[in-house]
Amino acid sequence: MPSKIEKKQAAAKLRKPPRDFSYTQNRELSWLRFDNRVLDEAFDETVPLFERLKFVSIFESNLDEFLMVRVGGLSDLAELKKQPVDNKSNMTASEQVDAVMAEMPGLLTRWESIFKSIEGKLDTLGVHRAHIDSLTPEERTFVTRYFQAYVSPVISPLVIDPRHPFPNLRNGALYLACGLDGATDEESLLGLIEIPASMNRVVEIPSPTGTYSYILLEDVILACLDSCFGSYKPLDRALIRVTRNADIDPDGEGVEEEEDYRQHMKRILKKRLRLQPVVLAVSGSLEKATLKTIRKALELSRRSVFTCDIPLDLGYVFGIEGKIPEHLRNELLFTPFKPQPNPTIDMTRSIREQVLQHDKLLFYPYEAMNPFLDLVHEAAYDPECISLRITLYRVAKQSRLCESLIDAAENGKEVTVLMELRARFDEQNNIEWAERLEEAGCTVIYGSEGFKCHSKICQLTYREGMALTRLTLLGTGNFNEKTAKLYSDFMLMTAHPGIGEDANLFFRNLSLGNLRGDYRFLGVAPVGLKPLIMRGLDREIQRALAGEPARVFFKLNSLTDREVIDKIAEASCAGVRVDMIIRGISCLKPGVSGKTENVHVRSIVGRFLEHARVYAFGVDSDMVYLSSADMMTRNTEHRVEIAFPVLDPTCRALVHEYMGMQLQDNVKARSLTSDGTWVPVECAEGEKPFNSQEALLERAYRNAEAAAQQRAQEKERVAEEAIQDEVEHGAAAKPEAVAAPPVNEPEAAAEPAMEKAPEPATATPEPAAEAKPASAPDPQPTTPKVQEFQATVIEPEPAPAPAPQPEPQVTKPVSETSARRDKPAGKTKAIERHRPGRVRIGLGLIGLGLKTLITGKTK
Repeated sequence: MPSKIEKKQAAAKLRKPPRDFSYTQNRELSWLRFDNRVLDEAFDETVPLFERLKFVSIFESNLDEFLMVRVGGLSDLAELKKQPVDNKSNMTASEQVDAVMAEMPGLLTRWESIFKSIEGKLDTLGVHRAHIDSLTPEERTFVTRYFQAYVSPVISPLVIDPRHPFPNLRNGALYLACGLDGATDEESLLGLIEIPASMNRVVEIPSPTGTYSYILLEDVILACLDSCFGSYKPLDRALIRVTRNADIDPDGEGVEEEEDYRQHMKRILKKRLRLQPVVLAVSGSLEKATLKTIRKALELSRRSVFTCDIPLDLGYVFGIEGKIPEHLRNELLFTPFKPQPNPTIDMTRSIREQVLQHDKLLFYPYEAMNPFLDLVHEAAYDPECISLRITLYRVAKQSRLCESLIDAAENGKEVTVLMELRARFDEQNNIEWAERLEEAGCTVIYGSEGFKCHSKICQLTYREGMALTRLTLLGTGNFNEKTAKLYSDFMLMTAHPGIGEDANLFFRNLSLGNLRGDYRFLGVAPVGLKPLIMRGLDREIQRALAGEPARVFFKLNSLTDREVIDKIAEASCAGVRVDMIIRGISCLKPGVSGKTENVHVRSIVGRFLEHARVYAFGVDSDMVYLSSADMMTRNTEHRVEIAFPVLDPTCRALVHEYMGMQLQDNVKARSLTSDGTWVPVECAEGEKPFNSQEALLERAYRNAEAAAQQRAQEKERVAEEAIQDEVEHGAAAKPEAVAAPPVNEPEAAAEPAMEKAPEPATATPEPAAEAKPASAPDPQPTTPKVQEFQATVIEPEPAPAPAPQPEPQVTKPVSETSARRDKPAGKTKAIERHRPGRVRIGLGLIGLGLKTLITGKTK
């Protein structure tokens, strides 16, 4: 007879079928392979040498965050008696930590070797980092004097003995550690010096003209260490750096009584500096006894100590970029690139009026963020703008956007800002901006407990007479001026009334703490996003089962949500082709026989961080959504995220072209194999190398130049017509007519430039430092152009009446446009955009006739 336990286990199996792990893999190991792809860029000899060094630094920075957050959190779970099991690999938390630690030595060896190789090549070119064991007499004299004058008064050497306990080593801080030989019979002691973070870490050394030499601050102290501990003599020496668990839960500890949320976050952040250590990094040589003393004090096992022979914390690399001699810059750095103007937007005209006419799609970093920033600034001073509402997740330290929000509040606008204070490692900056915004009169609210607000949405509301109009701005990335120059992201600027209504409802729900809102056009997590994805996949599955062509495209940062993975596998089995570009983690393994044979996964790591999220359904991509959300459980179920449809045909064509270019990449692209490893995408026979990011750079220049030429030609045409009119009629042309061409015509002329890129122009942008990248072949989309098909919105089940497809634009007769030229931008009244109907005109004429009969007057 089976026992009660066996009966319960059998019943549980009947209720819930066992997981299939044949086509999934562990998240943490997949992440390590992503960071290894970042390190691949450091090995790529086609990348300029100093840019390769920056990738070495980025690898280390990524790894630090991974250890602090993921390994730190798993280490806590590993202490539990009953550990949770990963639903992609069936591994416990302790097993995952073991697997990560087993992978680390090989990664770090590869990292150390490429750093030394690159630094050696830089040294031969004249960018030299001085080592303390190879200082020339002149350099040693300089270092000694610098130490005595600037460093010695600042540092505070500590001697650790029974009377002086081991101090708290701050997370990520650098310390110099050494064993000390005392003058008495005491056993060896431990000496510690914290490298002062308040001083410049890079110390320039006098060097011949045309070269640059420097020494790191920690090496300055190491070179003069013998004088730091008085009568104690250092026996060994090394730099150490502790990485602590930073996976804090701000909502795990309740907000204390009479404590606002900002004060609560400040208190929580202090804990991050002293949470449990995860790993100890050592650069240099320490005696076994010295290292054991440090390791025991930190309560770390031997496997958690990593040693290397290169500097710890390579963040200083970005600081010396500006010091590279001018004659070496072209050889060592990428060709400077300036984000170009969007060719469909005329920056000399009101941005608001242009968005009312047509949706606009910005594509960072190839196109500048200025249209969005200018629009918000314009709204701050527009008397017709009555409110601005926005969600902020990561904000630049020097933020023009936040300054505009402050101006708007000071000008009497209603400004509501949802500031997410829990954006990891940006908490302090967000707290400071929240305080400034609130002081200026903005209404500042914070995310709901347990749900970070990761969405990127802004809405501007205008009152025109008795009517309200709304502009809604939605992004795949943060409203951040700094990252917009580094991250590849989309921003949609639309006046679509349906999206505007959804956005208005979204902000109302946020202010009420309601996360279960019902939206028609937007897919909003934690309730409505995953169902939208599932319905899109189900539609393609039904098409495939009916024998029709079916296709799905995803572009994501990461894919970890088990339900979405299983649905993709179901689609593959049904015959749906699934193409995915995933920059980071992919817990799904493609090409597994009978499971994911129709799934193809690529990754692109290059000059810019691929950050945009795109969901497209249908062979013709008639459903295209952009989003702030990855397909990770934290995004789909535990955050406030937004997916928004691209309904405008021109904007949809741009996204479609971008998808095709990324799938065409055979230079930076890597392909995921069925065993979970990544391999370079090989060029087919006769196929030319194609780098999608370089091609997009080239396209941005071409489109901007073509648009500028078209606008210049339009101005010349208008000027010639004005002169001709003056000659024919003897009347002076109005200056405004010459300065401001008709509103609709330049827009119509500019948009085709994005649908098909013109031939490269011969002119070179000024200044010369912002020269165009090397030419790349014109890309060809891999699927039919989507502007030939009507956009579809995924409606919830049961589906309501078919969604209308109004164009987010206002079409005006030429005569009306001409009559409004003299009016200031942004001052158009609503009544001027609505012609009276025929009934209204007829009633007016009847009334005039009756008045004439009664009074005998015709006026």
